[in-house]
This record gives sequence, structure tokens and C-alpha cells, in this order.
Amino acid sequence: MEHRVCLVLVFVALITKEAMAAQHVVGGSQGWEESTDFSSWASGQKFKVGDQLVFKYTSGLHSVVELGGESAYKSCGLGTALNSMNTGNDVVKLNKPGTRYFACGTLGHCGQGMKVKITVESGTAPSTPESPSSSSSSSSSPAASSASAMHNYFAAFVLLTALVATSLLYMF
Repeated sequence: MEHRVCLVLVFVALITKEAMAAQHVVGGSQGWEESTDFSSWASGQKFKVGDQLVFKYTSGLHSVVELGGESAYKSCGLGTALNSMNTGNDVVKLNKPGTRYFACGTLGHCGQGMKVKITVESGTAPSTPESPSSSSSSSSSPAASSASAMHNYFAAFVLLTALVATSLLYMF
């Protein structure tokens, strides 16, 4: 009986961690496009370990390159890329605290400002994807706000379900 309770609690902890992680659409409603002010967008976000970055863009027109460090980020040194993606809907999991650097791999785009610096904090507190307080060029669309609200409801549902399941195990 005790092993079953422990197993359920471990399962619930894993589900809860995933449910509390946020998905950040890079650039907000504008996505990964040249006209987006990525510095302003990033400054309005809180990134936590376990969150995900989602790069949405027109495949073939843009790409995403993860750079090796700040000097490569400042100089747009694409030759030091750690990873390169080009699907138009690329997802990057933020699996440890620290700073990560991303740029567009299309010639000239990084130099025109199509790059973003992401600082990931440790901890499991809920993140703030698509913050409405960010600048107007990167403000949330109603759909993004709705998705964030649905994410919060889903997390609450998972927690409530876990509590009910644990209670039922103790009763039977």
C-alpha cells in the first residue's frame, strides 16, 4: 500500500513539474521575425528551468541558431553555433540555469537585430510567458493570453486530480 502511494506521489510530482512549465513563443504574437524587438520582449519574461522556447517563423526565410557565448552573440558569430534549427516551429527546452543566446542564421538578419539573449533562472515557480506588460511591439495577442490562462487552469486541474487520487488511495 505504501509503495503504491509513493509511486503515485512521484508520478504526480513529475506531471506537476511539466504542467507548471511555461511555453514562451519567442517574440510574442509577432514571432521570430525581423521587425520584432527581442530585447524588449525578453525583458518582459521570466524564464525558469523546465520552460520551453518556441520559435515560430516562415521556414526557408529564417532559421534559429544557438550561439556558444556572449562574444558570438554580440558579433553575430554564427560559426560557433551549438545547434541549428529550421522547421519554422522549433522548440528549445530550458534544462538548466544560465544564459543562452539565439540568432537567425539567415545572412544579415542577426546583424539587423534578429537575436535574443535568454537568462534562465533556477527554481520551480511558475514562469510568466507572454507578459502583457511588455512593450507594444511584443505585446500578447488575446489568443496568447488565453493560452496562458488555459495553461494555468490545466496545472490547477492536474494538482487537484493528484490530490483526489492520493486521497482515494488512502481510503481504499
